[in-house]
Order: sequence, then structure tokens, then C-alpha cells
Amino acid sequence: MDGGSFSSSIGDSIDFDEKDLSLSDKLKVFKASAYDPDSYVTNRCRQMSEKEIRHLCHYLVDLRKASAEEMRKSVYANYAAFIRTSREISNLEGQLIALRNLLSTRAAIVHGLAEGINVDSLSSSDGSTQDDRSNNGDNDSTNTESWLGQFIEKLEVLLAERRVDEVLDVLDEGEHMANDTRSKQTLTPSALLSLQKVITEQKQKLAAQLAEASFKSSVGAAELRSAVQALKRLGDGPRAHTLMLSSHQQKLHGNMQGLRPSGTSHGVAYSAALSQLVFSTMAQATSDSLSLFDDEPSYTSELVTWAVNQTENFAHLIKRYVIASPAASGCLRPVAESVHISLGHCSLLEARGLALSPVLLKNFKPCVEQALYANIKRIEQCTAALAAADDWSLTYPPIGSRSLGTSSLAGVIASQPKLSSSAHKFNTMVQELCEDISPLEILQLSENTLEGVMQVFNSYIGMLVKALPGSVDNENLEGSVNRIVRLAETEPEQIALLANALLLSDELIPRAAAKLSSAQQSNKTDDTSKRSTDRQSRPVEQRELKRRLQRLVDQLRDSFCRQHALELIFLEDGGVRLSPDMYLNMDGNPEEIEWFPSPVYQEMFGKLTRIASIASDMFVGRERFATILLMRLTETIILWLSEDQNFWEEIEQGPRPLGPLGLQQFYLDMEFVILFASQGRYLSRNLQQVIKNIIGRAIEAVAASHIDPYSVLPEDDWFAEVAQIAIDMLTGKTQVGTMENVSSPTASSVLSHGSN
Repeated sequence: MDGGSFSSSIGDSIDFDEKDLSLSDKLKVFKASAYDPDSYVTNRCRQMSEKEIRHLCHYLVDLRKASAEEMRKSVYANYAAFIRTSREISNLEGQLIALRNLLSTRAAIVHGLAEGINVDSLSSSDGSTQDDRSNNGDNDSTNTESWLGQFIEKLEVLLAERRVDEVLDVLDEGEHMANDTRSKQTLTPSALLSLQKVITEQKQKLAAQLAEASFKSSVGAAELRSAVQALKRLGDGPRAHTLMLSSHQQKLHGNMQGLRPSGTSHGVAYSAALSQLVFSTMAQATSDSLSLFDDEPSYTSELVTWAVNQTENFAHLIKRYVIASPAASGCLRPVAESVHISLGHCSLLEARGLALSPVLLKNFKPCVEQALYANIKRIEQCTAALAAADDWSLTYPPIGSRSLGTSSLAGVIASQPKLSSSAHKFNTMVQELCEDISPLEILQLSENTLEGVMQVFNSYIGMLVKALPGSVDNENLEGSVNRIVRLAETEPEQIALLANALLLSDELIPRAAAKLSSAQQSNKTDDTSKRSTDRQSRPVEQRELKRRLQRLVDQLRDSFCRQHALELIFLEDGGVRLSPDMYLNMDGNPEEIEWFPSPVYQEMFGKLTRIASIASDMFVGRERFATILLMRLTETIILWLSEDQNFWEEIEQGPRPLGPLGLQQFYLDMEFVILFASQGRYLSRNLQQVIKNIIGRAIEAVAASHIDPYSVLPEDDWFAEVAQIAIDMLTGKTQVGTMENVSSPTASSVLSHGSN
């Protein structure tokens, strides 16, 4: 037998690892009438190894869990029919008891009539004996009838004085007397019938008194229990149980009259008071039912039905007076708090066997979902309203806000990032959203909440993109909506847009999402395997969330780089700064050339230097983002040059060829870019490769004019020296006259670039 698989016969041969069998097929062997657990285990485990026995145990445990789950689903699917059938059975039992009493009465009458006929037909030879017996019977009958009179009188007195226990004792005595006289025939049939009639009437009268007393508003818990016990002792258990539940319901409705919802501001307090009242009443009714009627199915079914109805009524009140209006307007907090309080009180009943949470979830979940989606819409609208007037200056959050509480100013500075006003509002509302929804993990709305947060963050990124001066070309951004947004006109304001997006995506939104995952973890079971699976899945989910957030931030960063690249490349009148003429015209100019990087690259260096300085202040602790920003901006400009077909058509195919001086200037410009990017630590391998390619392309263009480009290019040290002097001069480290000390390149001062 293979150790990796276990097979045995269940009816026909069946493999425990086979997945295509239905649960009912797997359970057939256990449902058979001839099934014997001991013989089943003995027959199948006799030839098994320890590993196979362990495999069988695991299989049986899994089968038991699947069977229990199937039974639970079946019970829930047919619960209404089960309750209805139980109630009908209970009613039928009452009717059978009444029928039995009626048949007993009829039998007594028939028996009495038969005895009378037999007495009249006796022979006269037994006259003397019969007379003696008649005399004795008359005496017994007289005594019994005397007792009957006293019995009736005593019952009436006790009933009038409402001494219930004594009435029950007397009734028990009367029933015992009726049974005794029936067997000994000490009462005439009419007297016996009269006795039984009196007992029945007094029982009915007592039951009516008990029912009336149980519905009085002043009746206490002890008095109610006594009345219910008395009714049950009278033999009318179903009526006693129904009266007990009705009494609790009447008291509940009476107490609810004193609770009045006083508007949404006090809605949570009303929810808490009403929830405590309703579920404490249910708890008391459950305790009374179990203590007085044990765990009989008919009574348990009636209790569950009653509790479900009360829970439905409670949920309707809460929806009507507390959560309907806030849910429609997006006020999630009162809705979440009311639902959380209700579920908390409801869960206390589970220890008593009443699991009513599904009833509340069915009623409350649509309202919570409505409040969630309305709140997400509110976040988007409020953030957009502030973005229309945001000055894009970064500040700490206001002291006393909900996210900060009563923290000291030092603590705020240490733990809170600086954001603009619209970003602060966005962060505050998102944090509140996740805080409010996290206690309601049982509703399984965490994924919907995160998707909503991603939706509003996408919308906010769209507004930040529109705040860039060149955003008119980005109206079709995915998920964007036409909104009025104040433009970020200066470079610090534009970098503040990036700071908003970065801090929200890198720290604040993941912090809000962690509140949802921590709430899920606190509500998990103690199953070790589930905890291990959760620990493994959480980092994956967090990484996926951060990737999605980063993609949105990249949209804003790319828009920023594209806008600043276009500012450098194009003039305000539509002309092009980075044109081929700046290189093609150099060889036809008789004036002496002062070697220095072209103006467009000088401006590029100045812009990158300013952005680096501003970013170092705004991205404290996140220098990598600033480096990537500068890297992408530099790459955007150089890639545009690399892919500009008009530029290269003029260089390679134009009427004026690129000459040695133009090539030298082009080479100097590229070396200048490489040098300042390297010193600023944002020179990427991709940028180096692109610059190398376009230098090679320019060299090939000169070579196409039958000029040896390597014979006219100075050594690399000259380019590096000129580029470094230019950087020093542009940053103010060196005076302008320093350029005069740089020797001009000569034809004899060349480097063989041969194979480069």
C-alpha cells in the first residue's frame, strides 16, 4: 500500500483522497443501519501502518467538519419550516391532552351508567347482603360528598385569596381523590363527574388569574416566574411559555416608551440605551425559558422565533431613528458606532445559545455600505473644495484635530508630516473612515473601504496634476473629473504637490489601511494555521497596496517632469530652445568661440539645482524620492532630444552639415549633463547610455561629411575641465575670469576615440 495515499472500502472501494465524491456519498457508510464503529475501525486499521492510521484520522476529522457545516446550512435553509412544524407539534400536543381529558370524562360516565344497571339487575337472594353493602356505600358516599363540598368551598376561598401554591396543592389532592374514588367506586358516577368538573373549572379559573397577573406592568420577575411555573404545573406548558414571552415583550415595549430619539446628535446614546434594554430583556427571557422549561425543542423554537422578531423590530427602530439619515449624508461615525454597540450587546447572548448577529447584519449592512460610499464621496468633494483654494504651502496639522487628539506640540512635530490644507483634510477624513469601519470587521467591508480610499486618492492625484501649470493637456487622465483647482505657479508649490502625494501614499494611507488589518487580526480565531496564513498574506497585501499607490504618484511625478522639460525645451511663443541651429551655425561664425555649455543646458542645470535644494527640505527622510525625481526629469529632457526627429533630420540630412565646432559644443553639453548629474547623484545608467548613443549619432553625422570627427575633438580631460569650471561659475564658486585660464583646444590636442 502506497504511503502517500490511503484507500479503503466504504461500501464499494473509495479513496479518502478522492476529491470528486460528494459529501453524501462519503457519508453513506456511516448512515447504514448496520454501521458499527468498533468493527469499522478494527477491519480497516488491522493492516495499517501508523502513517495510514494518522491519515485516516485526519480524513475523519475533515469529514466531521464538512458534515457539521452541511448540517448547519441545512438547518438555516429549512429553519422557518422547522419553527412552523415545531409550533404545530406543540399545538397538537395540547389538543391531545384536551382529548385525553375528554375521553377520561366520557369513560367515567359510561362506567357509572354500567354500574347502575348492574345494581338494578341483582337477584333478590342477595338482598340482605346488598342491603348491608348499600348501607356501607351510603355511608362512604355521604362522607365523600361531604368532603366534596368542603373541597369546593376550600378551593373558592383559596382562589379568592390568590394563594396559588395552596390552590395547586388542593387541586392535586382533588385529582388524587378522583382517581381513588374511581378505582374504589366510593362515589356515584354523577358525584365523580361533578368532582372532575369542579377540578377542571377551577383549573381554568386559576389559569385565567395567572395569565391576567403576568400581564400587569407591576409584576416582578419573581412573580412572573411563579405564575409561569403554576401554569406549567397545571399542565398547560405551551401557554405558560407563550405568556412568559408575551409578558417580557409587554415590559420591553413599556420601557421603550421612556426612550425617545432626540436627533442624530444623540442618536448613538439612544442606540446604546435601546440596545441594552432590548438584549437584556432577551437575556432574561432566555434565562427564564431555560430554567423553567429546560431545553425542550418546542419551547426553544418558540424562544428563537420570538427573539428573532424582537431583533428585527429593534433593527427597524435603529434604522429609522438613528442611522438612516446619517447613512444617506455620509456621516459614517454615528452609523458605525450604533451598529458596533448593537452587535456588542447581541454577542453577549451567544453564551446563552442565541446567535442573533446574522439578523442584525442582514438589516444593518446595507445602511453601513450606504454610509461608507456616501462618506467616500464626501471625502472627494471636501478635498476638491479645499484644493480650489489651497495655497500649496506645507504646514503641520492643526492642534486638537481628531487625528492628533491632545498631543503636545513637540509630539506633533516629531510624528506628523507637513502637508498642504487639502492634503491634511484628505488624510484626516481617510484616517477617520478607517477608524470608524475597523470595529465592524464582521461586516467584511475592509476591501470595499480600501477600494474607496484608492478611488478618492486617484481623484486627489488627478486634482494635483491639474494644479500643475501645464495640465491642460492632461484633461483625459484616467479617473479625473473636471474640477476647479488653484494652480501651483512656483517651483516650491509644484514640489509641494509631490510632497503631498508622496507622504500620503508612502506613510499615511498605509497607516490607515493598517487599522483595518489590525481589526481583522483582533477578531481572528485562535487557529494556529489561520494565524500563520494571515501573517504571510498581510505583507503581500501591503506591498500590493503600496504598488498601486506608487503608480498613482508616478503619474503626478511624470506630469511634473514633462511640464518642466517642456518649459526648458520650448519658448513661450512656441519656438524651440533646443534646436539644431545652435550647433549648425557655429562653424560658419568667424568670431572666436568662448567654450561654455549652451544656454539651455545652463538653465537645465539651474532648474535641477533649485529643485534639488527645495526637495531636500521637503523630502526629509525620503531622499530617494528626490533623487528619482531629478533622475526622471533629466532623463525626460535628454530622451526628448534623443527622439526628436526634426532635430536629427537637420543634423543628419539638412542642407548644412554638422561641423567640427558644432560637434565639439554638442559633446561639451552632454559631458556637462553627465558631470552635474553625477555630482548630484542622480546620474542613471539609462541616462549614461542614452547620452553615449546620441554622442555617437552626432559623431556619425560629422563622419558622413568626410570629416574625421576624432581628429577635431579635444581630449576628454578638456571637456571635464570646462564642464567643471562652468558648474563652479554657475554656482558662484568661481569668478567669470577663470574661463580665460582654460586652454583652447587645438587640432594637435586630440584623443583617439577610435572604437568608442
